[in-house]
This record gives sequence, C-alpha cells and structure tokens, in this order.
Amino acid sequence: MFKAFVFIFCAFIGGNYAAKAIKARAYVFRASENWPSGPQESVGVVDFNQNGDTILVNGTIFGLTPGKHGFHVHQFADLSNNCLNAGGHFNPHGKQHGAPTDDDRHVGDLGNIEASGVPATTFQMADKIIALSGENNIIGRAIVIHQGEDDLGRGNQPDSKTTGHAGARYACGVIGIQEESDSSATMPSFALILFLPFINYLRQY
Repeated sequence: MFKAFVFIFCAFIGGNYAAKAIKARAYVFRASENWPSGPQESVGVVDFNQNGDTILVNGTIFGLTPGKHGFHVHQFADLSNNCLNAGGHFNPHGKQHGAPTDDDRHVGDLGNIEASGVPATTFQMADKIIALSGENNIIGRAIVIHQGEDDLGRGNQPDSKTTGHAGARYACGVIGIQEESDSSATMPSFALILFLPFINYLRQY
C-alpha cells in the first residue's frame, strides 16, 4: 500500500506542477530542398510570449516581397522539402480555415504579416487560441511564412477553406521552448511538506 501511494503521489505532483513554457521562439529559415544538409539561409526569428490567456507574437523576417504573406502554425517540426514536410495547418479540432478572429478556424491560423519592401519586416499580434501548453500547444510544431496572401477562407479558390490559397512556402522554423515557469521548483516541495506526516504514517503498514 505504501509503495502504491508514493507512486500515485509522485505522479500527482509531476503532472500538476511540471514547469510550463511561458516563452517560445522559432528561428526561421528560407525554404530549401536540401534541409537539413548543406548551408541554410536564416531569414528571421519569431517569438511567442504568454500573457495571461493570450499569446503575444512578434518577429522579424527578412527578404519578403511587398504585400501580405500567410502566417501559420503547421503540424510537424520538419523543415525539409521546401517546408512542405511541415504538413498542413495545425488543426487539432478539425475545423475549416479562417481568419484569426473567426470561431471556425484552425488553431494555426494566424492570418497575414505585411511587408513594405524594406529588407526587414517586423510584426506583432496577439492570439487567444494558440497556446504554449494543453491541447492547443504549439511547442514542437512549425511556423510557416507563405509567398502569397492568405485569403482567410473568404476566397473562391478550391483551397480557400484549407490553406487560404496562400501559395508556396517562403520560410519556416520549429517552435521551441525559450523559457519556463519555475513552479516545478517550488510547488512539489511545498506539497511534499504537507503530505510528509501522512507518508510516515503509511510506512507502518
């Protein structure tokens, strides 16, 4: 009985007080047929910061042509084959493609970023659907910037409701943890102190 309790207790504190990501980052590379072998062209960085129930997204991308470019979280952390192996948009709930403000949208639908023609395109946005934990967790997935504009599902193209008709993939990067909360360092210790008398009692059985 004692061993069983200790196992359950450890699972409880591990599952409930594990460190959570509060910042994530993707280093973005130009789409390439030769990934990951050979030299790769770095074209920017995208940061994701937890702010309550909102994720703040900001980044800098180099080399975009003037105009709007589809900007999405894709399913897989595979940047090979001109970013095609990143798969489709991250869509765990099986919804149609839409705008970031739509109820019916992929989790990964972040709309467009707009380039003005200067070498570096900087942008920022906020989103309440993507997350750094839970079922909408984007950690370990890919961010993809497209060569064309996302029509947000409003176009009449055959792929408007799946990809936004955003065209080929210009660049992509894997989203990884940059910073975690320190809750795992304090809460398990506090929980252990509370349960210690009970653990000692169970040792008798």
